[in-house]
Amino acid sequence: QLQLVESGGALVQPGGSLRLSCAASGGTLDYYAVGWFRQAPGKERGAVSCISTRGASLNYADSVKGRFTISRDSAENRVYLQMNSLKAEDTAVYYCASKRLGYSCSSYAADFDSWGQGTQVTVSS
Repeated sequence: QLQLVESGGALVQPGGSLRLSCAASGGTLDYYAVGWFRQAPGKERGAVSCISTRGASLNYADSVKGRFTISRDSAENRVYLQMNSLKAEDTAVYYCASKRLGYSCSSYAADFDSWGQGTQVTVSS
């Protein structure tokens, strides 16, 4: 089973950018779909973005379309989430997760098998 570790979370001002990283060990991330989820205080965990083994990427949250981009780095065995034009409502703990049968993405957390511990993103002036 994959072990996933997120990094890159920070305190950033509105309008700023961050790149989150999801590093994998114990397997090759290219064989899995990888999703990013986020959970704000008092809210349920929700899907943000996903990339399949075929390279197809989806942004599930309407609020991040045009601002967030998911990508893979096969050599580094990582998946990234580039976040631009950050807003206060993007504040949350961000988690990456891997899914077997990686040819298709999913917005359901239950479809994902391995999870990282999360990284905090805070957008505030």
